Amino acid sequence: MVYESVAVVESQVAPGVVFKVAKMSFGRRTELMRQVRELARRVEFMEAAMAPGEKMDATLLRLEIERLYVKWGVVDIAGLDLDGAPATPQSLADAGPVDLFREALRFVLREVGLSPGERKN
Repeated sequence: MVYESVAVVESQVAPGVVFKVAKMSFGRRTELMRQVRELARRVEFMEAAMAPGEKMDATLLRLEIERLYVKWGVVDIAGLDLDGAPATPQSLADAGPVDLFREALRFVLREVGLSPGERKN
């Protein structure tokens, strides 16, 4: 048996850009859950609040969770330079085009196996 621990996916947003996205494994699932668990709890608590400031904080935490997913799941990016340097998951999150970041996030969530309802959290 030969198993590849990453999926290679081509961008539909930016032709020529290719992502290597980590496939889910037992160890990677455990690592991801540890990283997301506390943030997700805080989001749930803040979303239940009525104050606008807490709702904004919940939105910020959801964005942090999305950044975490991309940094955790994107192993490599080929065909994209950001500010004159080869793109990394960190630089894509920090300075990359939003539509390309969103596409990378969709690829990661697909590999993680989250349902549309779970993706909102």
